[in-house]
Amino acid sequence: MGELFRSEEMTLAQLFLQSEAAYCCVSELGEIGMVQFRDLNPDVNVFQRKFVNEVRRCEEMDRKLRFVEKEIKKANIPMVDTGENPEVPFPRDMIDLEATFEKLENELKEINTNQEALKKNFLELTELKHILRRTQQFFDESDQVHKSVFIIFFQGDQLKNRVKKICEGFRATLYPCPETRQERKEMLAGVNARIEDLQMVLNQTEDHRQRVLQAAAKTVRVWFIKVRKMKAIYHTLNLCNIDVTQKCLIAEVWCPVSDMDSIQFALRRGTEKSGSTVPSILNRMQTKQPAPTFNKTNKFTSGFQNIVDAYGIGSYREINPAPYTIITFPFLFAVMFGDMGHGVLMTCAALYLVLRESRLMAQKNDNEMFSMVFAGRYIILLMGVFSVYTGIIYNDCFSKSLNVFGSGWSVRPMFTSFETLRGNKVLQLDPTVDGVFKGPYPIGIDPIWNIATNKLTFLNSFKMKMSIILGVIHMLFGVSLGLFNHLYFKKPLNIYLGFIPEIVFMASLFGYLAILIFYKWLSYDARISKDAPSLLIAFINMFLFNYNDPSNKPLYTGQMVIQSLLVIIALACVPCMLIVKTLVLRRQHLWRKNLGRENFGGIRVGNGPTEDEAQIIQHDQLSQHSEEEPEFNFGDVAVHQAIHTIEYCLGCISNTASYLRLWALSLAHAQLSEVLWTMVMHIGLSTSGFAGFLVVTIVFFFFAILTVAILLIMEGLSAFLHALRLHWVEFQNKFYSGQGFKFLPFTFESILEGRFED
Repeated sequence: MGELFRSEEMTLAQLFLQSEAAYCCVSELGEIGMVQFRDLNPDVNVFQRKFVNEVRRCEEMDRKLRFVEKEIKKANIPMVDTGENPEVPFPRDMIDLEATFEKLENELKEINTNQEALKKNFLELTELKHILRRTQQFFDESDQVHKSVFIIFFQGDQLKNRVKKICEGFRATLYPCPETRQERKEMLAGVNARIEDLQMVLNQTEDHRQRVLQAAAKTVRVWFIKVRKMKAIYHTLNLCNIDVTQKCLIAEVWCPVSDMDSIQFALRRGTEKSGSTVPSILNRMQTKQPAPTFNKTNKFTSGFQNIVDAYGIGSYREINPAPYTIITFPFLFAVMFGDMGHGVLMTCAALYLVLRESRLMAQKNDNEMFSMVFAGRYIILLMGVFSVYTGIIYNDCFSKSLNVFGSGWSVRPMFTSFETLRGNKVLQLDPTVDGVFKGPYPIGIDPIWNIATNKLTFLNSFKMKMSIILGVIHMLFGVSLGLFNHLYFKKPLNIYLGFIPEIVFMASLFGYLAILIFYKWLSYDARISKDAPSLLIAFINMFLFNYNDPSNKPLYTGQMVIQSLLVIIALACVPCMLIVKTLVLRRQHLWRKNLGRENFGGIRVGNGPTEDEAQIIQHDQLSQHSEEEPEFNFGDVAVHQAIHTIEYCLGCISNTASYLRLWALSLAHAQLSEVLWTMVMHIGLSTSGFAGFLVVTIVFFFFAILTVAILLIMEGLSAFLHALRLHWVEFQNKFYSGQGFKFLPFTFESILEGRFED
């Protein structure tokens, strides 16, 4: 479970590959996709590397295959894709592949050339045939037609050429025309015979071309995979160093520690396949260079990991927000989108994509929008399920409430006559009257609020307070996750002067505000709710130390002492983060610089090493690690810490306010849904009879279209983006730096999936 909450432990390893076994070993590593090769020749030009000729040969074969593929598509012949994963050809097989592709390309080019020449000849003869027929028709016509005849007399070849040029200028084709009828008849017969012969040759040529392309279509995908695997291997070999003896290739790779055994087995298989007797060697290396971040995912977690990675790739081994995002992201989305009916529609759409994912993946749809939605099918599924849950809490289904358990309010005890009910559209129910308020609704909001005139006022108060509570809990959880980073990286200073002041500051102010909300809900019932003070004014007075406001009475006894103490504690946390931490960092740097030793008259004070031991330690550190820690600059550290402190303190205020978007988006979605029902569906329901049935059918069609287009797609996208912002800014910035770089292993998987990338 460790790799789920934190990135995989990575190591830098050195590979020693025998020259004759290197190709097969890299091939096996590409099949398992567990190592990322480093370029050991960064200063060497691409065209000066050892295997550049092999790469060029692979590119040439790839070009020929693309030509064949183009011809297959032009002939509308389907290419067979069986999903086969062919083994990488041996280097000695490259000559045979080159010969095969060369022969196929030349044959297709020759067929195309001959076919074009035959078609051209066929068209010329067809044109001549029609000219002869029309000429004979002209001479055979007996109706009197008045025509203007132009006779051109010329003498010599020079004038003849000019006449021809004039005819060519008007795009006239000149054909020899016999003078006598018999000669024209014989010539037409000859032309028809030649056309029939050409047609037969053209048919045979096309049949041969089809046979060649159909045979190629069966194996072209396999050829593509083989060639591009070979190209990828030679490209990877160009990243390696070559031993002075020219018998060994040296490579450096990043790989997960947990996969070291699998990598060893792959190297062993590659050595055996090549027939080499010298085994390949894999050694772990010690380095201070930052390792790449690798989070193992599956088809369910990959979408949520992509959401996190879009903000920034996590630093090596820091807490991964993705496992928590699996729950918090769809939940916060549902708080804004909460509607039982819309949630069911979204869940059904996502279930369709999930249940038919194998068939849809096999179709390989190239539509970018569909591919994006399909990749997030599990995110959409959870968003739909959570929306159904919040819709039950809000008791909202297509802007209507469901009266499942009956309302907790009753008008009978207040009015003995129904005339009062009939004559008054608006009534105020007093919960203090016995029998009017029977008790809270078993789950969610009482359905009677759907017809109340003060529905919006009630829901605004409820959802606004709920948004603040959820926001404070979410941010406190984010700050708490930072503790696990400090513990893992063994940074006690960040715990005592970072985490503790941060969580105390937030809990003292905004955690206290959330507690006040719960306290007010529990302490004030219907009888004394009129005397309940305003939480907003009380919170503002808390910062102003104003407790003499007659319009806002205290919520509880001793409120002034507790709130004043909390404000003082919160303010005391600021210099701890701003000043104390900076001074302690400077003190630690000076201690490391002097190695914990102070000399007073030759006497060593402290627990640091002796002078000789210090020199040995310094020499060992310099010899083992070429990478030194960056030089400590007190000014830079002070400015950085000041920015962090100010950003955190102000961010606590702005981030808490930012969670009010949960209330705003939820209100907007509910109002849009109600407006759509009132302005569209209500029209159809107001008509009765057969005409009403037709109207309802037509209106429901438009209602469904608008519901999907506006409330599901547009509102869903809006809530998605706002939930994304709450996670990136308000949640992840409390513990997630996102300054790492992604682990990109050398793998053939992208080729098999159709993404032919180098």
